[in-house]
Amino acid sequence: MAYDETTYRRPDDQGDDPAAYRTNPTGFAAPDYRGRRRDLDPDDGGGLRFDGPPAEPLRRTVRDEGRDRLGIHIGWEIVLLLAVAAIGYLLYRLDPASLRRPALDGLLISGTVIGLLGLGAGLTLRAGVPNLALGPIALAAALQYAENGDKGLIQAAAPALIIAALGGLLVGLLVIGLHLPGWAASLAAAMGVIVYIQLRTGPVNVQGDYDPANQAFYLFGGFALLAVLGGALGTVTPIRRMLGGMRPSGDPADRRGAGVGLPVIGSLVLSSVFAVAAGTLMAAQTTRPIAPTTGLEWTGIAFGVALLAGTSAFGRRGGIFGTLLAAAGMALFLDYSDRRNFDIALFAIAACAVGGGLVVTRLVETYGRPLAAAGTAEDWNAAATTGTTANWSPEMPESWTPNIPAQNRTDRWDEGPWGSAR
Repeated sequence: MAYDETTYRRPDDQGDDPAAYRTNPTGFAAPDYRGRRRDLDPDDGGGLRFDGPPAEPLRRTVRDEGRDRLGIHIGWEIVLLLAVAAIGYLLYRLDPASLRRPALDGLLISGTVIGLLGLGAGLTLRAGVPNLALGPIALAAALQYAENGDKGLIQAAAPALIIAALGGLLVGLLVIGLHLPGWAASLAAAMGVIVYIQLRTGPVNVQGDYDPANQAFYLFGGFALLAVLGGALGTVTPIRRMLGGMRPSGDPADRRGAGVGLPVIGSLVLSSVFAVAAGTLMAAQTTRPIAPTTGLEWTGIAFGVALLAGTSAFGRRGGIFGTLLAAAGMALFLDYSDRRNFDIALFAIAACAVGGGLVVTRLVETYGRPLAAAGTAEDWNAAATTGTTANWSPEMPESWTPNIPAQNRTDRWDEGPWGSAR
């Protein structure tokens, strides 16, 4: 028998080389392991095919499944509750009358104003389109009421509500139509509102006689109901995903489709309406003239309250009672600092609130992710392991020697009667 017999030759175009079967890249005797994979699985292209964009990483799939852990939010809300109680105690020690009517009514109105701004900021954060125009819109609404309050509450506030809703609709259509970042589009809107504000050459005295103190408990109760209901709905996974369709995923410039239009437009319109209501209440309760500033300090207060409430800066996670507690704590602190004559700039308070809120965001993102399923690793790595355990490498080894124990056999054919050792 010879190896050049036709039985052992390849029936291809390799010629008459008797060793041609050893260079077959697709045979079982080939040294290339990818050839053996193609023989065993004809549908496997050896990793050379491209059937479309790669699938979403396992890391994102695991983290997006399941309900977020609420333990970190509950713990942080307990801290907020203790902080509110501590500031309230300091305020009561300073002036016990500050927590009794009529001073309490003004405190509740201040909490409602700050809470409405925080609600608008938190809603747009959850939708992935943070509305940076909240502060200027609130200040413009305050100036509108101060100038036209003598015509009545409805006639003074209705134009501001309509213009704010149309502006939110326009910004939402711009964000959806051109697929732009919400913060950039709302910043452009904020600059336009500031132009309207700076048309005034000096502070404006409030002309109306509407006093919201008579409805202080109802107004604050309405805000509290909206805050708690919104936080509870935000923990429901389908609602959270529907609302956050514009949050960045993969390439942030990729279009998300028409399905994200309603949540984006709705959040921008609703947050602008909240800002108008806050500005109107702000002007109605004050006895001082309304100064035509930029209003950006109130944007900082709004987002500081939203972040301190436990709403993630990335928009995916949020608590239930956080917005209510953060707004109450901010209102108490502003009243306490005013009574103590601390003379702290509102921009400084906003900066501290946003900075502290970013720290809360990191805590929420670290400890609020859903647990991976049992037996499923959250991150999979193909790299070789290190340590005392056995190592595995995805690369093909150069040589492989089976660990077969040596066998002492005496029935070898070359040691028998016809062997050479005889």
